[in-house]
Amino acid sequence: MYGNLWLIPFFPLLGAIINGLFGKKIKNEAVIGGLGTLMIFLSFLVAVQNFFRLIGDTQKVHEIVLASWMTVGNLQVNWELLLDPLSAVMILVVTGVGTLIHLYSIGYMHGETGYYRFFSYLNLFAFSMLMLVLGGNALVMFIGWEGVGLCSYLLIGYYYEKKSASDAAKKAFVVNRIGDFGFLCGLFILFWALAGQGVWTINFVEIAANAHLLEAGGALITIITLAFFLGATGKSAQIPLFTWLPDAMEGPTPVSALIHAATMVTAGIYMIGRMNILFAMAPSTMMTIAIIGAATAFLAASIGLPQNDIKRVLAYSCFQLGYMFLAMG
Repeated sequence: MYGNLWLIPFFPLLGAIINGLFGKKIKNEAVIGGLGTLMIFLSFLVAVQNFFRLIGDTQKVHEIVLASWMTVGNLQVNWELLLDPLSAVMILVVTGVGTLIHLYSIGYMHGETGYYRFFSYLNLFAFSMLMLVLGGNALVMFIGWEGVGLCSYLLIGYYYEKKSASDAAKKAFVVNRIGDFGFLCGLFILFWALAGQGVWTINFVEIAANAHLLEAGGALITIITLAFFLGATGKSAQIPLFTWLPDAMEGPTPVSALIHAATMVTAGIYMIGRMNILFAMAPSTMMTIAIIGAATAFLAASIGLPQNDIKRVLAYSCFQLGYMFLAMG
């Protein structure tokens, strides 16, 4: 029933490959921009189809295994996608908003050198974000997690000959690596804790089913969730890892709209939502999330007030992300 779910990330990946390899020879802006926009629009159509299928389906959680990835001891990791109400809403946001921003970029980027490069990066970002959202286990999610970090670096530094842009790209890349270290630590400790109980898995459905094996409110679950939250603070620009977001406005405006306002910066919030059962077992972590979210909302909004560059005002929209973290906490 959901056999075509793999097409949602596949179309943008195909667009990124075609524009990346052949865009320089194509040269025609309408063809390059049209192809990039068409690919994300096709993903949107498939996402809408699966969204309405899920609404009419009594079973709301579906795992689609595309291929076997690796087997290590008792651990079997597959390339698998997970469709449930949470991911169904997010794929609509990523593909729907993404289509409009791709369409806007056709005219906005007119005359730019490296036009094909821009659309290749945008499509690659959309692919990475969709893998992050649809990943059925933590490693597939992490592939998307790293992919959006890479594309953010490439797009912020699009005008790489401009020092402020290349510096901003490097800053975003380094700050996000700190968050990624937290994500990996959380994943390793979670796997170790569950393996100690005889459960060898990093699959989200199985993690949720076996979360009761961990002590609610205990030190171990608190450390695991705090480590994951460190990852979320990097991606979603929360204190203390929020300094990269205002500088990220050095990229072209469509980049700011797609990555730094609509999709990538919500990845940390999405990850907490995906692992909600673990966070619900760690009240100390939830209080920490709420406090940092509230502090970020206040600090970012107060810094944004005296700015007179409209893009930098919008850059401090990490205050709205602070509200989201406050709600999650």
